[in-house]
Amino acid sequence: MGVINSEIKPFNATAYKAGEFVEISDADVKGKWAVFFFYPADFTFVCPTELGDVADKYEELQKLGVEVFSVSTDTHFTHKAWHDSSETIGKIQYYMVGDQTGTITNNFGVMREGQGLADRATFLIDPDGVIQAMEITAEGIGRDADDLLRKVKAAQYVRNHPGEVCPAKWKEGEETLSPSLDLVGKI
Repeated sequence: MGVINSEIKPFNATAYKAGEFVEISDADVKGKWAVFFFYPADFTFVCPTELGDVADKYEELQKLGVEVFSVSTDTHFTHKAWHDSSETIGKIQYYMVGDQTGTITNNFGVMREGQGLADRATFLIDPDGVIQAMEITAEGIGRDADDLLRKVKAAQYVRNHPGEVCPAKWKEGEETLSPSLDLVGKI
């Protein structure tokens, strides 16, 4: 799927955020870190647990300079109705993007063939608009915002420390690696 290290494609959409409908585009993503959090549909089962989990980490993501865009093929009107009717969804402060044309979902390659629904997928975008990480799970497998937060911190660390990489299970403050000929066969 050649998605990692590719630049996001142009889009325009309407989102629900902070009690308002707002117009957004790919230009709003560039210059900051962003998470695109795709999910199949509003008013479903696993989706609200995931969106609520991300909502619980939103303040911490914001402190890291990360904006969150949840995306489904529902309309922005449906997002507002869901936000107003669900305690879990009501705590969301990030963008809830309506992608009823499927443009954004197709741009990221996560549209379910013949269903008009997005796969359960997460993309981490750097300030240059380049995809640095992605995760796609099957319908019944929810994602974990703690792991998303760990990946954001690792991606930001690597960007700010050229020549260093973060090993498996790396957490902020732990040792990194500096790949070199001296390390070959010693890990």
